[in-house]
Amino acid sequence: MTSLTTETAAGAAPRSVPGSGARLAARIAGGAASGAVRVFLVLAGLFWLMPTVGLLLSSLRSPSDIAASGWWEVFTAPAQLTTENYTRLLSNDTITGSLFSTVLITVPATLLVLLIGSFAGYAFAWLEFPGRDWWFLGVVALLVVPVQVALVPVSKLFGAVGLFETTAGVVLFHTAFGLPFAIFLLRNFFAEIPRELLEAARLDGAGEIRLFTRVVLPLGGPAIASLGIFQFLWVWNDMLVALIFADSQSPPITVALQQQVRQFGNNVDVLAPGAFVSMVVPLVVFFAFQRQFASGVMAGAVK
Repeated sequence: MTSLTTETAAGAAPRSVPGSGARLAARIAGGAASGAVRVFLVLAGLFWLMPTVGLLLSSLRSPSDIAASGWWEVFTAPAQLTTENYTRLLSNDTITGSLFSTVLITVPATLLVLLIGSFAGYAFAWLEFPGRDWWFLGVVALLVVPVQVALVPVSKLFGAVGLFETTAGVVLFHTAFGLPFAIFLLRNFFAEIPRELLEAARLDGAGEIRLFTRVVLPLGGPAIASLGIFQFLWVWNDMLVALIFADSQSPPITVALQQQVRQFGNNVDVLAPGAFVSMVVPLVVFFAFQRQFASGVMAGAVK
């Protein structure tokens, strides 16, 4: 007791807490690792956006400058930048008409998939009907059916009913092939909603329609938004289905740009800005709904 009092009175340094140095080192290492990860993600994002930036700068250069040097030359000669290419693009009836056709195809095909997929997903998740599980297994089996398998039979069917080379035919094709994934995703997400919540709404007198619109849809917002982004990007960037089923006189933007490529030397002033407009629309949609996309991208993946 006397020696302990003497050490305290002499101002001896307190003993260090075991493991405190290790914890400090772990925090420093964790901070350095997280900083390195952030730097890597920023660099990856910039690398991912580089083609878009390059296409934008190319679309703002004259055809002679594009043929003579790379797009990075604008940083040393900014006088090359001009908006004349976009003026020619807006005056090109083929490209502007193709943009309008793309919107007429993409918007209905996206909305129909979201609407029908939401109803079907709710039915498979919470409604009882004969053969429900077998029907859902059939939907899952359709996920692995490639688009190419249906091109010939659907072409004959559309030709027989007068839908070949029409906007309605392209919309129906995209809707049909988008529904299996939509139903699978939304069914799994809706099934995770607590049963007690739905039972409480039914006890309050809510019918199935009101239950679906007031309870299920608000809770399923992230998954529906994520699905909408997927469907929009798939339809907007599609060329195979549009090349076969769309009206050849007013094709979507992907087909119209592919036709311009055949005459690349003469139409580069239209091709470059048209390609950038075709690319920037999906980017705007993605960044506008990126929060919902991040929340719902894994929705329903696990039970």
